[in-house]
Amino acid sequence: MAALTLDTPTGPFTLIEQDGAITKAAWRSGGTDRTALLSRAADQIRAYFGHELERFELPLHVEGSQFQRDVCEAMCAIPFGHTRTYGDLARDLNAPAQSIGQACGGNPIPLIIPCHRILGATNLGGFSGTHGVETKVALLKHEGAASLLI
Repeated sequence: MAALTLDTPTGPFTLIEQDGAITKAAWRSGGTDRTALLSRAADQIRAYFGHELERFELPLHVEGSQFQRDVCEAMCAIPFGHTRTYGDLARDLNAPAQSIGQACGGNPIPLIIPCHRILGATNLGGFSGTHGVETKVALLKHEGAASLLI
């Protein structure tokens, strides 16, 4: 496994690559490897925060159940600046909203798989990244999806 950490407006962010795909990401320090894929991913994250990129184009591998992969795929389909609710995804995937919430919380590649775009029906919902909901709010504001927060 190779790992690369870059500084972002939401804190140090580490990407992990294995077998030619991004397999994990987290708000923490811990990597200095410069593979072609990690460099491309870091460039895309910088472009995202620079308002130059709205959709990541990277090979991803989500470890976990088929349900986890299905939820991650549904999250990737949500466009930049838009949000959906746990209930919306539950209806789309014919699953309980609580299961959707657990799968969102288990997202191994946050930011790139935009779990921050999933909200509760009447609140922000949770966020498993560092600083919790504060990071979620920062990402939603960055995308201009925060009108509900103001």
